Amino acid sequence: MLTKILSSTFAANSITKPGDSPVLKTPADFGLEYEDVSFQASDGVKLSGWLVKGSKDRVIIQSHFGAQASRSGYTPTGKGMIKAYGKEIEFLHTAKHLVGEGYSVLMYDFRNHGNSGQGTCEWITGGVEECKDVIAAVKFVSSHAEYADAQIGLLSFCMGANSTTYAFGMADGLHDCRNIRALIAVQPLTNADFLKAFGFSESKVAKANQINLDRGGKDLFSSCVRDVKSINVPTLLVQAKGDPWANFDLIQDYFDRLQVEKEMYWIEGTSERLASYDWFSHTPRPMVNFFNKHMKS
Repeated sequence: MLTKILSSTFAANSITKPGDSPVLKTPADFGLEYEDVSFQASDGVKLSGWLVKGSKDRVIIQSHFGAQASRSGYTPTGKGMIKAYGKEIEFLHTAKHLVGEGYSVLMYDFRNHGNSGQGTCEWITGGVEECKDVIAAVKFVSSHAEYADAQIGLLSFCMGANSTTYAFGMADGLHDCRNIRALIAVQPLTNADFLKAFGFSESKVAKANQINLDRGGKDLFSSCVRDVKSINVPTLLVQAKGDPWANFDLIQDYFDRLQVEKEMYWIEGTSERLASYDWFSHTPRPMVNFFNKHMKS
């Protein structure tokens, strides 16, 4: 097995080292009106995004997955021989569906991704640091002259789901934001689980974790599940049944800990984890119906 000959340093780098995550197309390529925006996280990291224009009373904040993605999505180009996925993912398809339903959409790059700045921690942390970016995005919308009174929905993919969950558990975090009405969390997972899914042994993951901690990174075993109890808005949890990387015990634990109105949506018919991140671009009704239910126009 390939992973038997790969080093623990490679394991640590594969999940935490910022890679090629370009911002590809723009909303204009999809016929959408938008403006370029920027805002700062609490630790001063500058974040770059788009505010895609729809209605002014409902805004979806869309958070992407980590390591190889940006606000615009994912491309296999430039990813070398080992690719997470062989197809392009364009999150602007999803945004266009939402705009068509009367939502504005804030799309932004996490720190160490796309056009956003380097984090105060230079490593990708699976949501431990990126949660500050979610909070900054919500504050940006809540303080915007045109959208300050808008209802907010959160559409959060993978590391974005982790980040959003951590952000609900933080002091002065999302729990106290009166404008948030709903959350869709797509396939949360720990960094350690990712490495185990790739075939790295428990001992190699532990060594990778120590390497990452020694260089200033964050615990690969850290899980957002402990903060699920702090989520205080209706939540739709999304998971592909055929996802070969998933920790289904974590998914069940996440769902069980939710103390709000909750739904589980199982994606059928794919054995590719990243296909689920593109799911709402061609199957938008579960997403749209959930937001419409909890964010009345």
